Amino acid sequence: MKHLISLALLFLFLNPCFSQTSKEELPYSKIPEKTGDFSAGNVLSRMIDGLGFRYYWATEGLTEKDLNFIPTPESRNTMETIEHLFGLSQTVVNGARNMPTIQAADFSGMTFQDFRSKTLLNLQEASSLLAEMEEAEIENLKVIFQRGANRSEYPFWNMINGPITDMI
Repeated sequence: MKHLISLALLFLFLNPCFSQTSKEELPYSKIPEKTGDFSAGNVLSRMIDGLGFRYYWATEGLTEKDLNFIPTPESRNTMETIEHLFGLSQTVVNGARNMPTIQAADFSGMTFQDFRSKTLLNLQEASSLLAEMEEAEIENLKVIFQRGANRSEYPFWNMINGPITDMI
């Protein structure tokens, strides 16, 4: 009996499900519960949630070999695609904030895990912001790009057929 108790305690301490972890829990391992409300904000939010869920599982467990994979010499490798998706997620969250996306940021110190977690958190924030908005608020949102003194603004409709679709 003593050995059985010792074995059970050992299992509890070694099993990651029961041990505390300092690793941040990332959103979208599960798709969020749906609402019954088909408002514009909830539909946009749900699109982003679906994207986040798919991104989470498409990037889960990628190895260095996976990140370096390049299908053709003319295309991006997986890591470059991850970086691109992060930039798109910034555009999505900035659009939901009605803030400009400023190009020229330096991401050279970021790791794959940094890009992955920040992308998922950007999508979660954008989804939350849009879900709470009334239709009139969404109509006033813009997709804004700022490059130095140059500023371009587009209707929020462009978010759907631009960054969101590109990420999918």
